[in-house]
Amino acid sequence: MTSAYWCRMKERTHLRWVLPEAEDELLDALARLSVDRGLGLGPETRYVGSFRAHGLLVPVWDAPLDREAEAMEEPAVALRARLDEALATDQPLTAEQRRARSGLLSRQLTLN
Repeated sequence: MTSAYWCRMKERTHLRWVLPEAEDELLDALARLSVDRGLGLGPETRYVGSFRAHGLLVPVWDAPLDREAEAMEEPAVALRARLDEALATDQPLTAEQRRARSGLLSRQLTLN
């Protein structure tokens, strides 16, 4: 797992994953996964949104405060495989996937 980092704050733990793919294609793939309930990283985790940094999209997941980074590696590898499969799809998004994509965009920030 490359370009991911673990961020432990006062009451939260996050996995932030800098992904190299183009933003539009990546958002389409994340929307596909969201509809298929494939955006999670295991029990007690949830996708919380993303931010853009230096032109790259950085998805963010919440994890339990007591979860260690090593425990996220296997779920992240599985997510990467699902993401690669979704990125390889050339079908247009369905109406449900377009709604999911809009929801993902609404939770996105730009950091300068």
